[in-house]
Amino acid sequence: MGLAAGIVGLPNVGKSTIFNAITAAGAQSANYPFCTIEPNVGVVDVPDPRLKVIEQFIPTERIIPASLKVVDIAGLVKGASQGEGLGNKFLGNIKECDAVLHVVRCFEKKDIIHVSGSVDPKRDMEIIEVELALADLDTVERALDRVAKKAKGHDKDALFQHDVFLKAKGMLERGESLRAHHWTKPEHDALAPLFLITVKPVLFVANVGDDDLDGKSPLVDVVREHAAATGAEVVALCGDIEGELSSMEPADRAQFLADLGLKEPGLDRLIHQAFHLLGLSTFFTAGPKEIRAWTIHKGDTAPVAAGVIHSDFEKFFVRAEIYSLDDLVHYKNEHAIKAAGKLRSEGRDYVMREGDIAHFLIGK
Repeated sequence: MGLAAGIVGLPNVGKSTIFNAITAAGAQSANYPFCTIEPNVGVVDVPDPRLKVIEQFIPTERIIPASLKVVDIAGLVKGASQGEGLGNKFLGNIKECDAVLHVVRCFEKKDIIHVSGSVDPKRDMEIIEVELALADLDTVERALDRVAKKAKGHDKDALFQHDVFLKAKGMLERGESLRAHHWTKPEHDALAPLFLITVKPVLFVANVGDDDLDGKSPLVDVVREHAAATGAEVVALCGDIEGELSSMEPADRAQFLADLGLKEPGLDRLIHQAFHLLGLSTFFTAGPKEIRAWTIHKGDTAPVAAGVIHSDFEKFFVRAEIYSLDDLVHYKNEHAIKAAGKLRSEGRDYVMREGDIAHFLIGK
């Protein structure tokens, strides 16, 4: 679907270290501000053990997991909205992303320079959020100027847009969270062309030390409190440990996780939460050539899901034949599923369920 999550944060909080671990793309990571100048882009597979389960019953030539684009954006500093640091260029890169992964430093390490001279998650989060809000305020003010003339002429759409933009402007000026506010669909549609950063869903990534892998420190508590107050989510992980894990062979990785007392890498949790943050869902197609996970939005209908495979499939959709993974595990193969009456024939109004295994029948 081409959806992207942008990693932001102050310089030297571990953004590129985490990006490297997520994508194994080798983004530049160093102990000085602005070592990331151009945004690094990587595509990461979404870990999904269900694919291997399907393969146990439907042997195939290849498995293709769902994926998510991750963009590592240079460290922002106070004044970025006014061009400080590497400022506006990177704010523009964030606008192009669908969700924000905001990395916050929650570890003490004297040999890693902090751009503000000390570790303070609350201050760090607020610096970034103020700059993003100021950038949005500038965007909204320009949008208000643009629709003002039409609004004075009593253009109905312009009047509505003007009211929505004015509402957003007031909230930004008062320091209120746009993403935590419930916007009606017409209001959301009016704001969408502005690509406002502070409307986007946010996942705070608390980058912890190797002595706090469970994320139980007071520093992480500060991040959780701020996230709860601003309509965001939180995941805690240790960027350094995740970097080590990403470079290991699977068997060594499993042993290392066991030694640390962890069930899964923190990055798996991060990727799954980012997927959830974007309101995404997965369905599968399965056959002897390939088993594939496809990404749709929660609430999408069967024709929309078919259109993800090929745009013509939505237009010429006839019906979908669908069964569940539980049915596959129980009955062992599609023939037995059909014989048991568990293969469902669904029409255009069917809302796809998480984990559906589907065949689409397409007309001409």
